[in-house]
Amino acid sequence: MNGPVPILMYHSIAEQPNDATRELSVTPGAFAEQMALLYDQGFTPVSTARLAASWREGGPLPARPVLVTFDDGYEGVHRYGLPVLARHGFAATLFVSTGWIRGAYDTGGSLDTMLDWDQVRKLAAEQVEIGGHSHTHPQMDQLAEDALRFEVRRCREIVADELGTRPASFAYPYGYSSRRVRQAVRAAGFAQSLAVGNALARRRQGPYALQRVTVRRSTGTEEFERLVQGRAIALNFARDRALTKGYAMVRRARQVRRKAISSRV
Repeated sequence: MNGPVPILMYHSIAEQPNDATRELSVTPGAFAEQMALLYDQGFTPVSTARLAASWREGGPLPARPVLVTFDDGYEGVHRYGLPVLARHGFAATLFVSTGWIRGAYDTGGSLDTMLDWDQVRKLAAEQVEIGGHSHTHPQMDQLAEDALRFEVRRCREIVADELGTRPASFAYPYGYSSRRVRQAVRAAGFAQSLAVGNALARRRQGPYALQRVTVRRSTGTEEFERLVQGRAIALNFARDRALTKGYAMVRRARQVRRKAISSRV
């Protein structure tokens, strides 16, 4: 199956999210309704690792594959998300920022209530692939080389230590990456990685730049149905793409300026 695949990007599932996470959160009721829609329409959620392995090696996929992914590691993924996923027998992928997960490695930078490692292990035991999302959730394409390697490798080490298995998949914080970032992710041992892009994933994007579509608090049932069917995605995210393009130009200018300054030091 080499056709396009919708990869859904979730963050927090919460009744009353804080201001920092509100826009990219969904209510428990909305998440349950969205998963029921996938089930009713015959979609089969698969893990990130399974999709990438299939596209890399030619293995089989179900007739209507979809990926359900969560970024950061918010507590509501266990409290509200796991029961719904388990009810339908759905696989998913959780990308954790290891410095935000409650426990020994917590750096204190998280935006809301996060999972702890026991909860991450419970998710891993229930068809949820655990992937990496950096250690402290920085804009990775803005990091110096040493810091970039630290963010990727420290994340992978911690997940491996806590779960007893090395994570195979990665997602770029904020969706930001560059050739240098993708090379660092690959060098650390991750076999595939997800961006954002707000488009369907396609094999030709390559295993380190697979695109996702954002599910927000404002995503209604009809819009969600259009997203998973690949209809009107460009129209839905036209404003996001314009903002992303403009911000990318600013970010590139910052990088050039930093390099110029460092070369004079």
